[in-house]
Amino acid sequence: MICKKYFYIHNRSGGPVIIHHSKMPALDPDLKKAIVRMPIVEKDKLLLRLVTKDAVLTERLQFELVEESKTIDDRRELIREFIDRTAKLHADTAGWLMMDMRTVSGYISRHLKVTKDKYGEVELMLYMLNTFYEQNAHLLQKYNSRTDKAADYIAKRADQVLKKVAKLDPDYHIEFADDINKLLSWIHYTAPAHYARQLGLPKEWNL
Repeated sequence: MICKKYFYIHNRSGGPVIIHHSKMPALDPDLKKAIVRMPIVEKDKLLLRLVTKDAVLTERLQFELVEESKTIDDRRELIREFIDRTAKLHADTAGWLMMDMRTVSGYISRHLKVTKDKYGEVELMLYMLNTFYEQNAHLLQKYNSRTDKAADYIAKRADQVLKKVAKLDPDYHIEFADDINKLLSWIHYTAPAHYARQLGLPKEWNL
């Protein structure tokens, strides 16, 4: 069973809080050699101390070593539930809607870092975009200054999805066809259509 303690609570909609870490510089070669020469007991202590300072690494080890990589479906379902809750918050503006989608996208990115689940990444991105449209289409009906940023964001995310699907095994493409075409039909007849044309997004995705 998935260990839910790694899903931190978000103030607005009950989702996990993403903890960002700045990129660390590469280790000095001499330091690497010195670490390798350390006694095993000391290295184990050092490893445990370092792991606790990196939330994503901790969750990845939990997934791989404790859950034995068997909880992918459970983890996907947790994110789908979070998407459903967030989409139903009924944002007042397209701007707020975009912020909520960015938050969800962060959780999907974290899921990929922890599990390396590229199939699930595509599935969840499509589910997010279509679910937000189903619940909030009225905020994206027309392109104007109020919908500009959200329209740009949605078109770019759709473009990313198509590129990521293309990298998956072709046998999976048929599984995503309906959801992709559903998304494209939303995009080409609402505010993101302007950016969809710029990006060359098709009106229909053919296998």
